[in-house]
Amino acid sequence: MHGMRGAVPRALAAGARASAVLLGAALLAAGCSSGDGGAGGDGERGGAGAPITQRPRAAGPFWVDPDSRAARQVAAYAKAGRKADAEQIRKIAEQPTGEWIGPENPEQEARGFTEAADQAGRTALLVLYDIPHRDCGQYSRGGAADGDAYRAWIDGVARGIGDRAATVVLEPDAVLHLVDGCTPPQFQEERYDLLKGAVATLKALKNTKVYLDAGNAGWGHPDQIFEPLGRAGVDRADGFAVNVSNFYSTRQSVEYGKQLSRRIGGKHFVVDTSRNGNGPYTDGEPGERWCNPPGRALGEAPTTRTADPLVDAYLWVKRPGESDGTCKGGPGAGDWWDTYALELARATG
Repeated sequence: MHGMRGAVPRALAAGARASAVLLGAALLAAGCSSGDGGAGGDGERGGAGAPITQRPRAAGPFWVDPDSRAARQVAAYAKAGRKADAEQIRKIAEQPTGEWIGPENPEQEARGFTEAADQAGRTALLVLYDIPHRDCGQYSRGGAADGDAYRAWIDGVARGIGDRAATVVLEPDAVLHLVDGCTPPQFQEERYDLLKGAVATLKALKNTKVYLDAGNAGWGHPDQIFEPLGRAGVDRADGFAVNVSNFYSTRQSVEYGKQLSRRIGGKHFVVDTSRNGNGPYTDGEPGERWCNPPGRALGEAPTTRTADPLVDAYLWVKRPGESDGTCKGGPGAGDWWDTYALELARATG
């Protein structure tokens, strides 16, 4: 069972967001406040046309992009008089979500996101997904051309982050696909080397936390992945990430993470709760249950106040409302799909 496949934003790969990452004053003007709640209290922020602002720091340290696709959809719905729909999408837009760094301008993008977060007194949440031979030829196939290109890309990300605060989720599925045989044998040793090098490069930065992706509660057993995680450098990372772009419940994910933690020296972990509010989809073809499943809901809001001391944070790594791939009528992987975003939001209490 594959971990997520369709998570990479295709628009990023095409460079479409490159201009949007020239953040600075433009994002700050869009409503990126350095205060605890931004302009006005919760009531004002709840208005259909109100700008997207930062959450109170008590909720967690992560930066909210006031110019995200969800935020733009809120504004578009409000302008069109669709106030109820704008309020639904606001459930997504007001939460911090992962910024997936594209292949073309890693230094520029990482700098833009971390500078904007720093200006707001927050931490940027970055997702790095460019490993060579990515996704085994499926919806999110691609990645760096070779090992040297990947190392240069990681170096660019590191330069862009600098000393600013960042939390990085490193290479969704990269270790899992070493375990399940999806990655061809001739590429496996290089992949371990690239992952270990990426962890070392990022952890050399002053204020960067790194979580290496470790699959999800439905793909297999922790005994299958703990040694590969060690070879990939998890000992030097801050921990590992589970349930990235998947739908397993927080309870299932924490149980899986704790089992795995016991095998790798008590390492901490983070859980992607972005779309796990109703748990996994169990109908249809097993190989496609992860791809744009109907009837799902948003999960717990991102926070560092979790129910378990081993769980450093609940995060929205996958960006709710972006397609998993061209399945079930969806657009390309990573493309915004307002219909699906509305379904997720409406199913959420």
